[in-house]
Amino acid sequence: MGTGKYRSARYLSFGDSALLVEFGDTIDLEVNRKVTALSEAILNAKICGAEELVPTYRSLLIRYDLSKIGYEQLVMQVKDIEGKLKESRLEAAGKIVVPVVYGGQYGPDLAHVAQYHGLTEEQVIQIHSGGEYRVYMLGFVAGFPYLGEVADEIATARLETPRLKVPKGSVGIAEKQTGIYPCEAPGGWQIIGRTPLRLFNPQTEPPALLKPGDSVMFKQISEEEYRKIEGAVLKGTCGTFWKE
Repeated sequence: MGTGKYRSARYLSFGDSALLVEFGDTIDLEVNRKVTALSEAILNAKICGAEELVPTYRSLLIRYDLSKIGYEQLVMQVKDIEGKLKESRLEAAGKIVVPVVYGGQYGPDLAHVAQYHGLTEEQVIQIHSGGEYRVYMLGFVAGFPYLGEVADEIATARLETPRLKVPKGSVGIAEKQTGIYPCEAPGGWQIIGRTPLRLFNPQTEPPALLKPGDSVMFKQISEEEYRKIEGAVLKGTCGTFWKE
C-alpha cells in the first residue's frame, strides 16, 4: 500500500474523443496503483459512453463516444469517482506464478546478462525468479506485460540491434523491466527464458492472462515440464498457475 496523502490527477483533452488522466510524470509504484484503481473504479461505475480504458505507467486514457457523453460531463463523472478512491484500494489485484525454462535455446541472452554482471547463469535465474513483479501496463503488442522492477544486479540494457523475430512466450529484461512476449514479434529485450503459458487468447474473456495491477512471480521449470505444460495449453486443459 502507498503512503502519504492522496494527490489528485490532471485532466487533459486527448484528441476529439479521449480524456487523459495523469497521476504523475515519473514511473512510480504509487502512481501506477492509482492509475489501476481509477481504471477499475470506472469499469465498475459503467459510465455511459466510456468505451475503452487504456492504463499506462502513470496515466489513464479514456476513449468515449461523443454521441453518448460530452467531454465536460465525462470529466465531472471521472473526478467524482477519483475523489472517492481510498488508499486501501491501491493493492495488487491477482497473483500468478509464471513457469519459465531458462537459458539455452529458450533464453539465448542469459549468458550475456550473467557475464555482464559478473554472475553465473544460475545466479541470474535465482535473482529473476526470486522477485515479485507488478504488471504496470500492457503494450506494445496485445497482452504484453511490462513488469517491474528488476533487481539492479541483473538490470540490463536492450540489445543494440533488435531481433526481427522473438518467439512467443519469451521472457526478457530491458533495463529495470522484465516482460513476456505473448506472440512472435520483433524486439530488443534480453531474452533469458520462455514460458509455455498462453498470455493472450482473443477467444477468451478477458483475452489477456494478466492485467495492470497483477502481481507476477516466475518459477524455474525443466524442459520436460515445459513440454508437458505446452501440451496441456494446446489441448486447453491447462489452468493458470496461481500463487498460494
